[in-house]
Amino acid sequence: MRISRIALTAAALVATSWSAFATDISGAGATFPYPVYAKWADAYKKETGTNINYQSIGSGGGIKQIKAKTVTFGASDAPLSGKELDESGLAQFPMVMGSVTPIINLEGVKPGELVLDGPTLANIYLGQIKSWDDAAIAKLNPNLKLPKQAIVPVRRSDGSGTTYNFAYYLAEVSPEWKTKVGVSTALQWPVGIGAKGNEGVAGNVAQTKGSIGYVEYAYAKENKMTFTKMINKAGKAVAPGSDTVQDAAASADWNSKPGFGVILANQPGDKSWPMAAATWILMYKKPEKPAESAEALKFFAWAYTKGDAMAESLDYVPMPQNVVNDIKKMWQAEIKGADGKPLYSPTN
Repeated sequence: MRISRIALTAAALVATSWSAFATDISGAGATFPYPVYAKWADAYKKETGTNINYQSIGSGGGIKQIKAKTVTFGASDAPLSGKELDESGLAQFPMVMGSVTPIINLEGVKPGELVLDGPTLANIYLGQIKSWDDAAIAKLNPNLKLPKQAIVPVRRSDGSGTTYNFAYYLAEVSPEWKTKVGVSTALQWPVGIGAKGNEGVAGNVAQTKGSIGYVEYAYAKENKMTFTKMINKAGKAVAPGSDTVQDAAASADWNSKPGFGVILANQPGDKSWPMAAATWILMYKKPEKPAESAEALKFFAWAYTKGDAMAESLDYVPMPQNVVNDIKKMWQAEIKGADGKPLYSPTN
């Protein structure tokens, strides 16, 4: 299967760190939002001339780099706790939402034809379900002729917020997963082939017959990969996409967690995608290079205002306007220069 422009470009940009661009704003982290960040950066450069150097290295790498103060902003799909934010002097805010999506390479099965539920998906990655014709999968797919073929699980090898959200959901629906594996950006996996980044998982699944992996939906859509439907908390079979992510996020109370750190997995709602997820930006409240941080905030404000259509074209879901308003108030209250004045104001 051919891997399309997004995956190939992402890999190339990781290697070069966008060396063709001048470094005006530097950021690093999550691969989950890379497709939309790349699209925003291209449009922003054309409009303003400002370059965005974003390295798609995984959430774990992004957290390490912002804590080491080697980038202006970090990006993570796993929110930091209020305690960790306070200890590090960091502000955190969600930028966009998407969906963690199972993808498969199973001959004769079209996108959205195969249905899985949470416990079955957990048992695949626990190594307890090993063949595609297993009774648990067959029960969910009575109209599909499933092959007696070994399942090859593909998972992330790097510190990954996508993994965090995937594992968080599995822990919600599988007590055994919660006990034996748990929830983290990096796991002790019982089975599977490791791959780096969403693009790495997509590439491995595309090349491996009988495989299953998990990626942000934009990678599955852009690469025309076979995604599965999932049984959600309401017992309905739903497909990934912006509408089902919106349904999952509809009742989220973003101010209930420090740094807007709300996990959207396993939300109620008939149309709710069970592995909806947000992705967050991390910045210092008192940055050493305030001019660069101010420029970054201008870019994020632009993305909130002008980036919605670009996000939706890749099946990401923009943040609700009331949440954006709260985020901008936080910027004004918490992210300041050495003179104590806010680096962002609505007139910037």
